Amino acid sequence: MKCIVTGAAGFIGSHICDLLLLKGHEVIAIDDLSTGRLSNLTSASKSAKFSLYNACITGLDKSSPQFKGVDWIFHLAGRADLVPSIQKPDDYFKVNVQGTFTIVELARAIGAKKLLYAASSTCYGIADIVPTPENFPCNPRHPYGLTKHLGEQIVMHWSQVYKIPAITLRLFNVYGPRSRTTGAYGAVFGVFLKQKLANKAFTVVGDGKQTRDFTFVTDIAAAFVKAAESKVYGEVMNVGSGGSYSINSLVQLLGGEVTYVPKRPGEPDCTFADTSKIRTKLGWIPEVSFESGVKRMLEVIDDWKDAPLWDQNTIAEATKDWFKYLG
Repeated sequence: MKCIVTGAAGFIGSHICDLLLLKGHEVIAIDDLSTGRLSNLTSASKSAKFSLYNACITGLDKSSPQFKGVDWIFHLAGRADLVPSIQKPDDYFKVNVQGTFTIVELARAIGAKKLLYAASSTCYGIADIVPTPENFPCNPRHPYGLTKHLGEQIVMHWSQVYKIPAITLRLFNVYGPRSRTTGAYGAVFGVFLKQKLANKAFTVVGDGKQTRDFTFVTDIAAAFVKAAESKVYGEVMNVGSGGSYSINSLVQLLGGEVTYVPKRPGEPDCTFADTSKIRTKLGWIPEVSFESGVKRMLEVIDDWKDAPLWDQNTIAEATKDWFKYLG
């Protein structure tokens, strides 16, 4: 198949590129490199079936000859991180909502055979049913979650009205190699790995008993490709690990001292995906256990040597808008 991957130089997008190329597909990678890294595409760029198109998704020309004959579109491009979305909601709306509109119109114009959208489990807000099924009412608590959910609604509406064969995958707590090492305070693995390298205490939020459905990135990539290969469309599906693991259990696996920072308002005590739909409809099951995934992260810990080192004071400063607006 001829494939487009938006956000291809990012964390998840680059792993999808690798898997598609491994399966013999052609990949047109689209990324403006505002957050993605060319180093994430080192392996993919060695393939003759790979090409990189440096562009922002909001400005794509759907009539461009290079998009002719594309079969599958994997839409991963977007703004991530919660705190910056509170500070710059206009940027998040432009990229996550308007950018997604551009992609569905591209899919419609070229007659794509499948459109896969990376949705977010943050759409659920604070779910009181765990594991959380796809029909749980969505109530995002921040602009990031809202804009990702609006993007999902656009994809599904275009699928319904214009008969675009689309699937949206709601991703839960993705981690793994190539995850972001710089920028805003965010993903717990990046924070903890840098702290471990610096021999500093892990800054655990609240009491550390909160649990997360940590899902390894290669399992996520496999879910996207399975969805593309399937005859299923018009569906929203959760993608999770099959478990939910406490932050305290994570720091035990990483090994090190702990210090505690205040619990943040609007954060769920538990994220845990009900994955019965994707297991039934696509036959997808996660392969990487939490323990194995953490071990693999420690094997690439040097990737975080240049990452920012967060402590109680810098975290308090970085999250002050979180407490101001979500408290």
